[in-house]
Amino acid sequence: MDDKTIIEEAIRLVDDGVYVTLPVNGTSMLPFIIGGRERVVLGQPTSFAVGDVVLAWVDGCRYVVHRILSINGDQVVLMGDGNIRGVEHCLRQDVKARVSHVLDEKGRRYDLYTPWRVYASRLWTALRPFRRYLLFIIKRVKKYPKKI
Repeated sequence: MDDKTIIEEAIRLVDDGVYVTLPVNGTSMLPFIIGGRERVVLGQPTSFAVGDVVLAWVDGCRYVVHRILSINGDQVVLMGDGNIRGVEHCLRQDVKARVSHVLDEKGRRYDLYTPWRVYASRLWTALRPFRRYLLFIIKRVKKYPKKI
């Protein structure tokens, strides 16, 4: 099975009210979600807002797990926390799931919406012009997996 088929089955389950756990790859959500090490838990996107991490079908061609930067009517703009430039676009109905929390390698649960994490993600968004340098340091210190 390819990734798209697996994700679409996960979306079907989420639509039925089931929470689904999926592994993530890549570095696009560093430092908040570590690809290759952590898994995201997806739930129904009954409501979502700027700052939420969601699974969305973007630019009419692929699924991503990224943070919402802005919502303007039906238009949603997303960007990965580990990205230094470039955003994705989708419509509200293309947001297929909301990430409720992350599970690390040992199964420990990290809620993405505690006051501390919300503050940290807002600060990280504000530091976007400096992400290139901060990510360079973070990747060297933490020894994150290479981008797949």
